[in-house]
This record gives sequence, C-alpha cells and structure tokens, in this order.
Amino acid sequence: MKCMILNGPNLNMLGRRDAGHYGSDTLDNIQDFLTGRFSNHEFIFMQSNLEGDLVEAIQSLVDSDVDGLIANFGGYTHTSVAIRDALDLLDIPIVEVHLSNIHAREKFRERSVTGAKANGVITGFGKQSYVLGVQALEELEKKQ
Repeated sequence: MKCMILNGPNLNMLGRRDAGHYGSDTLDNIQDFLTGRFSNHEFIFMQSNLEGDLVEAIQSLVDSDVDGLIANFGGYTHTSVAIRDALDLLDIPIVEVHLSNIHAREKFRERSVTGAKANGVITGFGKQSYVLGVQALEELEKKQ
C-alpha cells in the first residue's frame, strides 16, 4: 500500500508544543514509528504551514498511484473550505487524524470542516492515531 501522510500547520513544532495535548514525540519520531511499524507500506510524508501547499499536495493525488491519504490538517481542520474542496477531487480513501481529542478542547475545535470529506476521523490517541489511520486505510482498501 502506498499512502500519503499529510500534516498541516504547527505540526513541524511537535515536541516543543503543549505535551499535554500533543505528546512529546516530534513529527520525525512519528514518521519513523510508522515506517518501522508498517515496513510493507510505502509512505510519502509531507508537512506544510501553508494552506495552498496542502491543497496542491491533495491535488497531486488525483490520478496518482497513491492508495490512500491520512491527514492531520492542524488548525485548518476547523476553517479550510479550500482543503475541503480539494478533498472532493479524490477517489481514494481518506482518514483524518488528530493527536489530541478535538472534542475535549475549545469549542471551536470540535467542528471539522475537512472531516466531512474523509471516510472517518480518528482523534485523541496521540501518535497511535496515525497507526489507527493506517489500519483504517488497510480495511478500506480491502473493500475497494
């Protein structure tokens, strides 16, 4: 399985951010963890703080050989119609993930604009959210 792992704004600062919400792992730690755990998969990792870069990354998946998308859009989860519209272009499984439980935080974080375009949303399990995301993609891939 070939999978893109797309991370949005401020996720490049993991390990320096509020460990109570995000844990102490860096984004590199999470990538190494996934690569080691799923050695039979090919991952394309990308992180950007820029909304347009995330839109272009999603658009690059149209007619590609990538089997699925796991995305943590960070703060754009709650605001980005542009990312949501780009997700509409995809005909591959999409799983949105979050390190923290977005429903146990500030009211404005409870709503996921982008999650409505995903097959499912996994939230609140720290770096395990990404593991669960890969496992969800595996199951979705079996059904196609």
